[in-house]
Amino acid sequence: MQYDYQFGNKSYNYCGKVGIQSTKYEIMAPEQEQKKQPGVEYLMTPKPIFDNPNYIGSNKLKDKVAIITGGDSGLGRAAAIAFAKEGANVVIPYLDEHVDANETKNCIEKIGRKCLLLSGDITDKKFCKKIVECTLENFGKIDILVNNAGVQYQADSLEQISDSQFDRTMKVNIYGMFYLTREVLPYLKCGASIINLTSVTTFYGDPQLIDYVTTKGAIVGFTRALARNLALKNIRVNAIAPGFFWTPLQPACWVKEKIPSLGADAAMARGAMPYELAPTFVFLASNDSSYLTGQVIHNNGGQVMG
Repeated sequence: MQYDYQFGNKSYNYCGKVGIQSTKYEIMAPEQEQKKQPGVEYLMTPKPIFDNPNYIGSNKLKDKVAIITGGDSGLGRAAAIAFAKEGANVVIPYLDEHVDANETKNCIEKIGRKCLLLSGDITDKKFCKKIVECTLENFGKIDILVNNAGVQYQADSLEQISDSQFDRTMKVNIYGMFYLTREVLPYLKCGASIINLTSVTTFYGDPQLIDYVTTKGAIVGFTRALARNLALKNIRVNAIAPGFFWTPLQPACWVKEKIPSLGADAAMARGAMPYELAPTFVFLASNDSSYLTGQVIHNNGGQVMG
């Protein structure tokens, strides 16, 4: 892969996959990296744009209660802010990114909605049980579950994936989602919505994210099977498969040299900011998608089609 860039200038050259001509694209960030998963937002340059000031809510989620794992930053934060604008109260389970989490909480409270922060590891069944208990104690119900939390690690070959890395990726991305969904289900009523985060990488098979792609493929299967299982209860289950969005997961995963070229191979020749995904979360959480279940929504700038 070859690229030339100058941060702040919108004209860049990209030459990636064999057979693809050099194209111009817009980078979202200069070289940077973080050493800890899943990364923190306050250290990123530039800061992700998680809120569209022109987005005006219309009470699509008035007085709903949403649990959004990993809602402290990235796509989860964008969903949390949009949900609050639509009238929902939000519960955010997160690992230990306290600075990010409190910033998100402050934003939600400024909108006039409530936000409950819960720090812990979703791979722990006891923590998942605590999430549900605290949500019911504070709000009395659960209407929406967004399984957003995840980790991804770059590895050039299968041999480079250690047992501990594979185990952690599986447990965060799959086990945590399974444990929390199982705890939440008894309290979901007719009209509730479950939204799972898969990835565009599932549909083209990123060669440097083998374990991550494995988990995201499993999420697609989980979504479809659970959707059929719950359909007659009118509990909808859908998934979102994002392309490259500028979130903490990116600098926490990739070597710094790759950051400027991320998103370049999408048809739109750019990555996206988290606020661009927020309306999709709202659509799937609200009655606007009342006849939609078992589906995967592809927000990827045309990186994968069909």
